[in-house]
Amino acid sequence: MSVPTGLLASIPPYVLIAFAALAVLALPRRSGHAVAALATAFTFAQAVLLGDGGTGAHLATQFLGFDVVFFNVDQFSLLMGVVVGFLATAAVLYAYGSEAPTWMTAFAMLYVATTLGTIYAGDWLTLVFFWELTAVTSTLLVWQHGGEAVRAGYRYALFHGTGGTILLAAVVVHFANAGTFLFSETTGIDPAATLLAAVGIGVNCGFVFLHSWLPDTYPRPHVAASVFLSVFTTKTAAYVMYRAFPEGGMWLAYLGGFMAVYGAFFALLQYDPRRLLSYHIQAQLGYMLAGFGLATYVGEFAVVGGFAHLFNNVLYKSLLFMAVGVVIYRTGVEDIRDMGGLWRVMPVTFLVYLVGAASITAVPGFNGFISKGMVIDSAHEVHNFELLFGEGLLWWLLILGGVGTFMSFIKLGYYVFFHGSATLSPDDATPFQTGGMVLAAGACVFFGVFYTQLIEVMPFTDLILSKEVYFKPYSQSHLTESAALLVAGFVGFFSLKRPLGWLAHRMPDVDAVLFPAAFYLGRGSVWGVTELWAAVDRATMAVAGAAMRTASDPREVLSRAGVDVEIRAGIGRSVLFLTLAAGIALFAFLLA
Repeated sequence: MSVPTGLLASIPPYVLIAFAALAVLALPRRSGHAVAALATAFTFAQAVLLGDGGTGAHLATQFLGFDVVFFNVDQFSLLMGVVVGFLATAAVLYAYGSEAPTWMTAFAMLYVATTLGTIYAGDWLTLVFFWELTAVTSTLLVWQHGGEAVRAGYRYALFHGTGGTILLAAVVVHFANAGTFLFSETTGIDPAATLLAAVGIGVNCGFVFLHSWLPDTYPRPHVAASVFLSVFTTKTAAYVMYRAFPEGGMWLAYLGGFMAVYGAFFALLQYDPRRLLSYHIQAQLGYMLAGFGLATYVGEFAVVGGFAHLFNNVLYKSLLFMAVGVVIYRTGVEDIRDMGGLWRVMPVTFLVYLVGAASITAVPGFNGFISKGMVIDSAHEVHNFELLFGEGLLWWLLILGGVGTFMSFIKLGYYVFFHGSATLSPDDATPFQTGGMVLAAGACVFFGVFYTQLIEVMPFTDLILSKEVYFKPYSQSHLTESAALLVAGFVGFFSLKRPLGWLAHRMPDVDAVLFPAAFYLGRGSVWGVTELWAAVDRATMAVAGAAMRTASDPREVLSRAGVDVEIRAGIGRSVLFLTLAAGIALFAFLLA
């Protein structure tokens, strides 16, 4: 095993994926997509095989005088490599089946490559470099579609450019205090850079009030592009958040709890299916961050819950975007109120939607039930700010987020597949769309049933599996909790359906204020700078013109000003003398 492991560890996967992006452009469409699928499948296989003893710092070198690691293999980066490689393969198949333009797939592959570069970075300098490249490649992926995606892509680029700049500042402060960029030499980010790192990474995580790029951008591009976008930027950000704060913090846990509620609430108000799913990216990230944050209180069990939820979210979130994308691809409709009755004519899409919805809502038998249960169990141990039944505020926030999630996907499924009479008769998913969805759906079911296989992919495996008392997902209490959430979701949606419809038109998110304010502030700043420059330019030219007129004919200028003839003559001679003296002095200076 040592020989192939050594060979595998010498091939950074992002290099191979970048070459595959070129192949997509150079080869015929079918062949190019085949190369892309093989490259992403290699990334998956590489991470699986390296998990058997290939961990360590590979490609460690110096760059610009700093110690850097371009390919760092540990239990956290391998976990990310496994799920990114697997999902990227499914997404390439889906893109081919969705008639995605060749340029879109090429940009998507570059996006995957830069994501892998961020994941496998072994130091903060390399990580920031790929982090910024990820912002560039994902923006290109959005822009490729044209139309409304162009303006949304500009806003997306501004958000991520700002966040990346703040993260870079955090890394500079970290280096100034720690004296190194290497992960292996420090534990997380330096305390002096905590706030900068939290905000910089928080933009990509979709912190509340920093999240408006999510529902603004992801509904705009090609449906296949949305599949790639929905999983890589935000999940990579959650991974980097753990790298920055491996010991957690209750501030992070409570931020995650509020994200779970905020995202689920605004998802309930949406009628654009991809916008609804985008809000649930924020909500589900809340559970991941809550798990990471609880490390300071619960320990490794909470971290495993956060990473398990990250892993599972990549699978079921992409599956949901695929299912919704098929409906949009086949019908051309992007308002769920104009759909309905599609389960009869799109049975495959309906079934995979059910798998995705059951997974994200944590129905027993599906992967989300395992990981969300671990995070909620961890929150159960926190009893500060106790509310009803002796449970703490964080636990209640996560439970409310869970109820909102059930309501959201009951709403989405009801309007798309059942609501009203079927007025549309589209075809079902294409074979390659089906292939991509089946891969993701199969993984959701597999890890929900054989949950120990999920835990074995996680860090701290031995610790978790040895504590069966802490890890019994199918216990009576967990099943009862899940059933209660399901009932609350059904009752909540059908009893609040009309008020939610009323709120949908009267409850704007922060983007209703943020985007116009940014637009007018930017336009006002440009106008102010332009007018200030013009005023300075006019004043400078006026002074220069007056000086030239005075020097060329001072008597005429003074005559117009009403100065006596003799005084004018004296002033004229003085000006002439001073001009000659200045010329001689300048000539002497140049000779010297």
